[in-house]
Amino acid sequence: MTDRFTLDAANAGHAEPAGNVHWMVPRAVNNLFTGRAELLDQIQDALLGDKTSCAGKQRRFVITGLGGQGKSEICLKVANVMREEFWGVFWVDIGSPSIAESGFIAVARILGATVERIDDALRILANEKRSWLLILDNADDPDFDYQPYLPSGTHGAVIITSRVSRCSRYNTAGSEALAGLDVHHSTRLLLKAAEIPEESWPSYDQQAKIVVSLLGSHTLALVQAGAYIGNGHGRLNQYPEVYHRQRQRLLKYRPSQAQSRYRDVYATFEASAYMLERSESQAAKDALRLLEILSMLHSSILPLEIFQDAWEGSRRILLANHTNTSELGNLRQWHISQLPDFMVIEGSEWDAYRLVEASSLLVSLSLITRHDSDGVPGLSMHPLTHAWAKDRQELNQQGQAWIAAASILTLSIFVSDTWQRQERHLRPHIQSCLTIEVKTAFSLGPVAMVLPIFLRCGRILSHMRDDSRLSRLLKEIFAQLKIDPEIPSEEFLPIYDLSATSLMDLGYHKQALALLEHIVETEETALMEDHPDRLASQHELAVAYQENGQVKQAIILLEHVVKIRETTLVEDHPDRLTSQHELARAYQANGQVKQAIALLEHVVKIRETTLVEDHPDRLTSQHELARAYQANGQVKQAIALLEHVVKIRETTLVEDHPNRLASQHELARAYQANGQVKQAVALLEHVVKIHKTTLVEDHPNRLASQSYQANGQVKQAIALLEHVVKIRETTLVEDHPNRLASQHELARAYQANGQVKQAVALLEHVVKIHKTTLVEDHPNRLASQCTLAKAYQVNRQVKQAIALLEHVVKIRETTLAEDHPNRLASQRLLARAYQASG
Repeated sequence: MTDRFTLDAANAGHAEPAGNVHWMVPRAVNNLFTGRAELLDQIQDALLGDKTSCAGKQRRFVITGLGGQGKSEICLKVANVMREEFWGVFWVDIGSPSIAESGFIAVARILGATVERIDDALRILANEKRSWLLILDNADDPDFDYQPYLPSGTHGAVIITSRVSRCSRYNTAGSEALAGLDVHHSTRLLLKAAEIPEESWPSYDQQAKIVVSLLGSHTLALVQAGAYIGNGHGRLNQYPEVYHRQRQRLLKYRPSQAQSRYRDVYATFEASAYMLERSESQAAKDALRLLEILSMLHSSILPLEIFQDAWEGSRRILLANHTNTSELGNLRQWHISQLPDFMVIEGSEWDAYRLVEASSLLVSLSLITRHDSDGVPGLSMHPLTHAWAKDRQELNQQGQAWIAAASILTLSIFVSDTWQRQERHLRPHIQSCLTIEVKTAFSLGPVAMVLPIFLRCGRILSHMRDDSRLSRLLKEIFAQLKIDPEIPSEEFLPIYDLSATSLMDLGYHKQALALLEHIVETEETALMEDHPDRLASQHELAVAYQENGQVKQAIILLEHVVKIRETTLVEDHPDRLTSQHELARAYQANGQVKQAIALLEHVVKIRETTLVEDHPDRLTSQHELARAYQANGQVKQAIALLEHVVKIRETTLVEDHPNRLASQHELARAYQANGQVKQAVALLEHVVKIHKTTLVEDHPNRLASQSYQANGQVKQAIALLEHVVKIRETTLVEDHPNRLASQHELARAYQANGQVKQAVALLEHVVKIHKTTLVEDHPNRLASQCTLAKAYQVNRQVKQAIALLEHVVKIRETTLAEDHPNRLASQRLLARAYQASG
């Protein structure tokens, strides 16, 4: 279900509005929609009806029936017809608990509430007095109790769709076991889908009725059959023969259980597949192969550009001519050999012709649907068709199709920015690809070849911050390989490297550092000092040190990496510039702002002469330089550079691209520092709004943007920060830096709002944790102590304030330059405390 809905005006008050305000419906009604007028009237009467007869109960209507009969389309039609009757119309796909949770949270969000659980979202809806319609689609699990998904109370109207007849028990105002369309409307639908001119319908009536009878008036089957005929693959009077032949074949390999009506739908799909199989055209062969691959992914939209990226990734491997099969994390020629022929890997340029022909053929048969979302073409499948496409394959075919699909996904990773731009669309596909058990996947090919697929997928899960899924994947890998997750072996270092990343993302910094230190130690004994893998691991360890607040260790290691790379790589080599960039970030974190600026200015200068203006690396280094300028008090230079970066990213990246949002976020902070509070708030509110629609509620980027949203708007700041703290207290370990940082910010907001006691209590907790997890001179530890000292002083605990500030000043006078802003600030605070004590 799409996550892009219109967020309308705030819902203040409870007066009944004129017409619809909130419209949260995923798509338009299909233009082939035919019939069902009586049922539509029945549903409308049930949902509105006589106010007296409906008093005292929530109006619920349940539609049950076979998949593909048009239950969802009927809901779409009802929603459109009745739109102006309801203040809010909300659609939630409850096909799985995780999808349902996202949908209900989205409903609460559109109503102006931020919640974490389905129960809270339902409570928001139940308490809404204005008229609303809730559509719960795909309640298809016969063993699942859907009662908890129904808002409590007597208000509102609900429609439920399900393949399970027992779900009709949830109705209070009526239910319908949806059968096929009547013969008249089924015939009209078939002829319409076959693109037969309406004036010719009478002459085709008898032929059409025979097909309708064969297909049991199944809506999706009729559309399929019509598309088969309409695209010239056979005449209407020939269709029954093709149908019977394919149904007979289907029954040979389909399981015997639950065959009565479901089989008929599959046989209809098989008629189209048979047409492809008997064709000698290359497009038909390619279409069948594409169908197999798509069946291994998700049924939702797959961006077509992923195929070109996979081709590009393959060409890079071929040109690099890797022969060292011991490099566990690398994809190789074996993976390229698993790709479908229609990708034409041997070509010198990407040629989409065969892919387009294959997909167009499948579209013409209504086996898949083509989309053009924001100018990016993609393909999707009806869930029923998707299930058939997978089930029709023998197990060995499914294994081959999985290898091909997984190879396409993994070869496309890190080739371009597609995975960043299309994260929402690609997330379900990587998740579907990883539903296979590691044990099963290892049986499909050499473990040394299958393992890199999982490692690449794992990197993407980390990028998407799907932390729990990555953790589960790694546990499976460790178990199947029978290796200890805490004791790295040289043979499997890439797995441990990914595990360290996972641990860092989950907040287990000590375990992550232990792994990375072990990896680096192993490579330092096995590899030459300037070996790229050794330097890459040292680079990662340095980044981990910095994330853990061990900035000095990070600097030492990065200075070593930079020194080696400056002697072995040319000045504009990407790896050399990346390590210099990271060293500059560490310098800034350590208060060495001038060194950071000097190094970043060097990196920016090189990249501005070697990379095009909108190259991601060039913009990233400019972004980081702007941050350093701001830290150095050069706010105007920071604003100028960030405005340049934002301008380019707003023309080259989609609205919800993480890099675009990051630069807007940083520009807002610069505006704030420059006293341009209104511009800052406007920009940050925009970033927060986008994050709410594109990131899961506990995503770090979303929480960070909320932390900085309210500048001078203390009450709004407290509300946002309390939400951030609540989320992080349930998702992060107690000593996670992000959890502590948000608690620190909330305490500052409490103090600004005069809630000094709450501020002191929260800061004492943060300081206590920092004392056990951070070294004495860690900037974050000193910052929290300094903030606590200020709170003590406001709370008239002057002696405690002086004791803390004397400690902070002493540390900073030995670690920071004489003119460092933080050193000077703590000295001034201590002087004021002395003055206050008399």
